[in-house]
Amino acid sequence: MEYPQIFAFLTNLLFVMTLGWYLITNLQWYDYRIERVILRHHKTWWHFVYFLLPFFVYYAIPEFFWIYFYIALLPAMIIWHRKLDKKVVLTWRVKRFLILLFSITVFINTLLSLKGFTGPYSVLFPIVATYLGSWGIEKFLFFAYKREAKRKVASMSDLTIICVTGSYGKTSMKNFIAQVLGQKYNVYATPRSVNTLGGIIRDVNESLPSDTQVYICEAGAREVGDIYAIAQLLHPQIVVVGKVGPQHLEYFKTLERIQRTKLEIIHSDRLKRAFIHTSVTNEPHEKVTFFGEDVHNLQATLEGIDFDLSVNGEERHFHTNVLGGFQAININAAILIASEMGMSSDEIVKAVENLKSVEHRLERIDAGGKIILDDGYNGNIDGMLEGVRLCSLHSGRKVIVTPGLVESTEELNSELIRAINGVFDIAIITGSLNATQFDKELKVPQKIMLADKSQMVKTLGEVTKAGDIILFANDAPNFI
Repeated sequence: MEYPQIFAFLTNLLFVMTLGWYLITNLQWYDYRIERVILRHHKTWWHFVYFLLPFFVYYAIPEFFWIYFYIALLPAMIIWHRKLDKKVVLTWRVKRFLILLFSITVFINTLLSLKGFTGPYSVLFPIVATYLGSWGIEKFLFFAYKREAKRKVASMSDLTIICVTGSYGKTSMKNFIAQVLGQKYNVYATPRSVNTLGGIIRDVNESLPSDTQVYICEAGAREVGDIYAIAQLLHPQIVVVGKVGPQHLEYFKTLERIQRTKLEIIHSDRLKRAFIHTSVTNEPHEKVTFFGEDVHNLQATLEGIDFDLSVNGEERHFHTNVLGGFQAININAAILIASEMGMSSDEIVKAVENLKSVEHRLERIDAGGKIILDDGYNGNIDGMLEGVRLCSLHSGRKVIVTPGLVESTEELNSELIRAINGVFDIAIITGSLNATQFDKELKVPQKIMLADKSQMVKTLGEVTKAGDIILFANDAPNFI
């Protein structure tokens, strides 16, 4: 090949890999569902700027494309990637995608060059072929890994499996159950927010210890059938359906569909007991125990939670340093399961007293004379309102940092804004998703709109001081 042809060859290769990097990043964000990337992306203008426009320019002015690519697109893509707070994770799935894309592009370009082709090289075909090929590979591997996971679970005949789902508080509930049962049993729980079928399969295969007595699994859903698939994989003996509300309405459309999807967790051949929050259903069943209305004398302050609850037929008082009155419901579920598993009332009371806050869920941090309430992983209205209420108990200045509610409604964001208006001195609104609504409705003494979260640390350093309480309420990634 002559020099100009080699340059065109390499430019095309780098261009296709750049588009592939953009595509796989978005796919990873949206659970590798191309329809979600296309139809449910929160910043669809990115697709135009970083994918469609470059594709058009490549074929519209091929002789000058290299100028646009090296001077404009490539630097813009590098800056875009660096500014992401949730960058692509180089899993084996991502690596396989990129290797396949590179191989197909090189093969096609070489074939065209050997045939004396002089026009612009293909762009769309390598990407489509790689997506389809990657989809086929991952499907094959998925079924292989799924069979392996089912065999492993079946081989652990004495293993008790507990599955936890709900709209709100799944991860907190899972962690509280694990901490309470961990006082008596050898417990393993899915890490962080792993709650999809693929994530659970991988966790079982790679991380579930063979000597585990109790495996606690969080089950999440974006579509009808997601939780049913998890139930059919694990066939849990005990399930918990926590509070259900209008979270993820953009996926499920109605509250009734959310409730039905969460109840898919009870479809287990080995089900012994289901603990279901009263917000889900009131239909009685011999294996169902309802909870959510049994907590009495609840007091929730910046020092922790106190409440009374009947355990094993006797009324007991509970205290924990965990923050947030809503957490009493999640702890209630842990208490019910501990009782079901044979722990005594005294054992349960002590275990609850020793509970630790779940990271980024109303986690209190005292630093530099400031009180920080890190509620970054909480994105539901009940939890956020409780964070606001706790801040109202503080005598000093109050600061909130939030993008508002994500995957929710304008009405619920208005409810959140009204609560913020009544409590906070400073509100820092991050991201663009709810910026227009917050800018219009917020009536706090000082309002700061931050489109770029990279400025948040600097801003906080400038506007906060010792004696302040700072609430981080939700932390949506900047692709939202």
